[in-house]
Amino acid sequence: MRNKEKDAIEMAKKRQSILEKSYQLFSSEGIRSVSYLDIAKACGYGTTTLHRYYSTKPKLVVAVAAWKWEQFREENKVRRPNLDFNSMTAAGILEFYLESFIELYRNQKDLLQFNQFFNAYVKSEHIDTGTMQPYQAMIGRLREQFHEVYLKAEQDKTVRTDVPEEEMFSKILHVMLAVVTRYATGLVYIPEKEFDPEKELLYVKELLFRDYRL
Repeated sequence: MRNKEKDAIEMAKKRQSILEKSYQLFSSEGIRSVSYLDIAKACGYGTTTLHRYYSTKPKLVVAVAAWKWEQFREENKVRRPNLDFNSMTAAGILEFYLESFIELYRNQKDLLQFNQFFNAYVKSEHIDTGTMQPYQAMIGRLREQFHEVYLKAEQDKTVRTDVPEEEMFSKILHVMLAVVTRYATGLVYIPEKEFDPEKELLYVKELLFRDYRL
């Protein structure tokens, strides 16, 4: 008789291995160039096993993206000076989130590289809404955390509330993510001397911060 608990643990290990190996390949070699066979070989499984966990490549790609960004979200919680933000102003929370993008540049350049490949792949493959759901759910959790800024701002008036919350979230997410990605992947002109990419990224962060704080 099979041990269901043991089977569940083994399945979870295999799923994690697939996500980790896929991420390594996708972030270093690009998503379109990596096949199911490449991933199966890296994991030490057959392609049949791979299909059993993720029936299509788009489903696997989305699962990898959702897992990796969720992992970063959890790591970012540890970096927070106060887990509930209780002692911080809305402006303080907003600055923390803006700084999170700088942390991505400092410590997660591989994730920014992967994200660039991911965006191109999703667009080229015209992935349907249902397949994208795990990724969109992760974005929703990020949006819920950002909502804390607005709730605080309504009380302490340290951040503008005349700008719609969704507009503020979208602008910060897309502008900061685009900028740190370009710097992390080398898509900027690099002068021969006196070039400090982090200083320039902090400048962009400050521009957004000044635009929204009161």
